[in-house]
Amino acid sequence: MKELLFKHITSVREQAPLVQNITNYVVMNNTANALLAVGASPIMAHAHPEMQSMQAICQALVINIGTLDEYWVESMKLAVAAANQNNKPWILDPVGAGATAYRDEVLSELLALKPTAIRGNASEILALAKHNTTATKGVDSTSSSLEAIEAAQFLNKEYGALVVISGAVDIVVSEESVDQLKNGDALMTKITGMGCSATAILAAFIAVIPNKKEAALSATSLMAVAGELAAKSSQGPGSLQMHLLDKLHSITKEEYINTVKILD
Repeated sequence: MKELLFKHITSVREQAPLVQNITNYVVMNNTANALLAVGASPIMAHAHPEMQSMQAICQALVINIGTLDEYWVESMKLAVAAANQNNKPWILDPVGAGATAYRDEVLSELLALKPTAIRGNASEILALAKHNTTATKGVDSTSSSLEAIEAAQFLNKEYGALVVISGAVDIVVSEESVDQLKNGDALMTKITGMGCSATAILAAFIAVIPNKKEAALSATSLMAVAGELAAKSSQGPGSLQMHLLDKLHSITKEEYINTVKILD
């Protein structure tokens, strides 16, 4: 399995998928750099008149609701409609789900459009499944990823979306299984946009790899393994961000296979 997942990392580098991101202001630079580092190409576009054209040329779409406003919400709906029309995968990042009624209303509308995959922390996944609407602290999680497995399974069954729960243990919930990965470093929580970057990388992998579960396992493990390796040579959050991008770009098969932890 480990060799297969690294093969997918190589496939993304070789195919360089173009990923459209309608994401939040805070993370645009981080997200674009993370996509470039793994070998994909980012484009940040939200103007209404070009949503249809963008989805004609992109291989995947990221919808991240971190900094909502009415114009961007309409951009998201137009882009998702175009992605669905063109049979392109789109990934929902429900940042801050459960924090406000408006945020939950927008998420409800987006869920009805059937995302290919959903990626968020445990509190966001719980709120999205309406199991818990009070466990979100800003964009940080107050629940463990293991607590959100049932909620993720509900979302998978209800909407047909693969669900990735981030945390100390990353969990991939698909129709056929629940898979767990345990990599990363606590220092990663001190950098804004780590989850948002993971979502963008997930989109790039799903754009290229036909098996969505394998795509999610490969993308999720790459981000966590790169963070774990980068932390070993970092003095703090600033240097970790730099070393993380370097490791996403240059990670070797030996480094990956020797570090990745797939739990039984």
